[in-house]
Amino acid sequence: MADQIQIQIMNQDLEEPMAEIMPSVLTAMSYLLQRVSETNDKLSQKQRISSFTGLTKPSISIRSYLERIFNYANCSYSCYIVAYIYLDRFVKKQPFLPINSFNVHRLIITSVLVSAKFMDDLSYNNGYYAKVGGISREEMNMLELDFLFGIGFQLNVTVSTFNNYCCFLQREMGMLTKMKSLFLEPSLSFKSSSKTKLLMNPHEDDSLSTHHNKKQLAAA
Repeated sequence: MADQIQIQIMNQDLEEPMAEIMPSVLTAMSYLLQRVSETNDKLSQKQRISSFTGLTKPSISIRSYLERIFNYANCSYSCYIVAYIYLDRFVKKQPFLPINSFNVHRLIITSVLVSAKFMDDLSYNNGYYAKVGGISREEMNMLELDFLFGIGFQLNVTVSTFNNYCCFLQREMGMLTKMKSLFLEPSLSFKSSSKTKLLMNPHEDDSLSTHHNKKQLAAA
């Protein structure tokens, strides 16, 4: 709880600077999530069907979906970083449920919902998030519960872990900006670095730091 309060204070102090860079943060997050989704789509591995798995791939892009959540959820900026940390924990703890194009949207809306409830003093209810995410209230309730069990109810994020993930996303933002300035497609520029480590894995100070798994949200 002390870490949560400290992150909230940090978020308040950095509100104006964060407001300026949030579009870039969302771009980095959406790029990373898209990369891992597309990579896992091509892997011929045993993948379990779950409540997060859709029958078809959503027509809305990951970037547009994140922007929609950002525009309507009105949660603190730190919630998106914490949501990303939760996604990383989910992947590590659920190796047979890798993020792919069929489940990434439901995982995103659920991780933001759980993060907002844990991090913010006030947050919208499940019915509201369901409308934002394009699903029913009943499905949102079920996804929330499944997600909490999926991460083992490990919601606390240390300040050190939060900062590590922030630094990681900042590096990704810098790389994407550099590729854009060179008129290169990020998906081509980074293709060689996305083999088995998929999104991110900065070292956590909690118990997860010793948990190793090939299907991580890690950039090489």
